[in-house]
Amino acid sequence: MLTVLTLALIALITVVDVLSPPDVHLGPLLIVAPALTASFAGPRATTGVALLALAALTVIGLARDGLTTANHETQLGAQIVVSVLIVGLRVLRERHERELARVRSVSEAAQRVLLRPLPERIGPLHLASVYLAAEAEAQVGGDLYAAARTATGTRLLVGDVRGKGLSSLGDAALLLGAFRAAAHLHAELPDLAAYLDGSVSWDLAQLAEQARQDGYESGESFITAVLLDIPDDGSPVRLIDCGHPPPLLLRPEGITTLAARRPAPPLGLGELAPAPYEVETFPFRPGDRLLIYTDGVIEARDSQRRFYPLAERVAAWSADRPAALLNRLHHDLLAHVGGHLDDDAAMVLVERLPDDGPHGSRSQAGLGATAGLGSAIGLGPAAGIGSAAVTAGTAAAAHRSSSSSSTAPG
Repeated sequence: MLTVLTLALIALITVVDVLSPPDVHLGPLLIVAPALTASFAGPRATTGVALLALAALTVIGLARDGLTTANHETQLGAQIVVSVLIVGLRVLRERHERELARVRSVSEAAQRVLLRPLPERIGPLHLASVYLAAEAEAQVGGDLYAAARTATGTRLLVGDVRGKGLSSLGDAALLLGAFRAAAHLHAELPDLAAYLDGSVSWDLAQLAEQARQDGYESGESFITAVLLDIPDDGSPVRLIDCGHPPPLLLRPEGITTLAARRPAPPLGLGELAPAPYEVETFPFRPGDRLLIYTDGVIEARDSQRRFYPLAERVAAWSADRPAALLNRLHHDLLAHVGGHLDDDAAMVLVERLPDDGPHGSRSQAGLGATAGLGSAIGLGPAAGIGSAAVTAGTAAAAHRSSSSSSTAPG
C-alpha cells in the first residue's frame, strides 16, 4: 500500500510539473519518493523507486525545456547524488538491522537456556513472574528469581545485582547457579544463605584480584536477595532478607509488609554480618499471596519524580488472578515511568492454593517430581533461569529452627 502511494506521488508531481507555468519547477520534489520508500522498504525497492523518480524527471525535461538545459541538468545531477546517498544509507540500515536481529537471537537463546520462566504451579503454589530490563535491547539483566523443589516444600530466591543490564548478568548467573546446586542440599535456610554468600564473595574477590592485575579498580559489587522456604504442609514460611526490599503479604483483610527486624547484609558482604542469619517466620494460609519484587519497581519515578506506589496499586487489583495482577502492574509501571525504566525490575507473585480440590496441594504434590522437579529458575519479560534436577532420594529435609526464628505480622 505504501509503495502504491509512493508511485502515485511520483505520477502526481510529474503531471503537475508538466502542466505548471515555465517559471515553476516541481521536479526536485521527486526525491521525496525514494526517501519515503527507504523508511519502509529495503535497498532494492528504494533503488527501483529512485530510478523511477529519475525517469519521471527525464520525462519532465522532455516535456518542458529539453534535457540539455542548465536547469534540468542541475536537477538531474542533484537527484542522482541524493538518490545514491539514500540507497547507501538504506543498505547500512539493513546491515545494522541484521546485526541487531542476530544480537536479539543470541539474547533470546540465552534467555531460553539460562532464564527459564517459573512454572505456573509448583507443589501447592501458584506462581507468576514478570521481568523488565532497563536496557532497551536486553531481555535479561541483574535482577533474578528462582524456585527449587525440596522433599518438603519449595524454596524461592529473588535477588538484585548492584548495577543493571547486561553488565550485571554474570553476577546474576553466578548466584542462580549456586542456588540451583545447593537449594536442596542445605536443610537449614541460614546454611543456604551462608553458602550463597560465600559463593558470591569468592567470585567477587576473584574479579577484584583480576582487576588489580589488569591495573584498574573493579568497584564494589553485591547482591541483595530474599530467601524463602515455603513448606507444603502449611507450616509457617521462613524468610531471610539480605538487604532486599521487604515482600508484601496479600490477604483479603489487607496488605502486610514483611519487614525483617534484623535484615542481613547483601550477599557478597557477609563478613559484615554481626551474627548468624536470622530467620523470620509468618503464616501463609491457602488463598494468601506473597509479592516479592526488586527495587527497580518501587524506585521507578514518573516525570514529577514521584516513586511508583506499588502497595496502592496492588491493593486496587488484589482480586485479579496472579498472572493478570502482574500484567496490570507491568503495564502500569511502564506508564508511570513514561515507557523506559532506569533500572531492571522484577516481580514474583506466589499464591498458596486450597488444600483440597483439583488444584489443591495434595493433587499437586507430585508436580516437582515430574516436569517441575528440581527447580525452575528465571529472569526476563516472561523469563527465568535454569533448572536444577532434584531427586526425592537426595533432597534434604528443611527443618525449622525456632531458636533462630522470629515471627512477622500475620
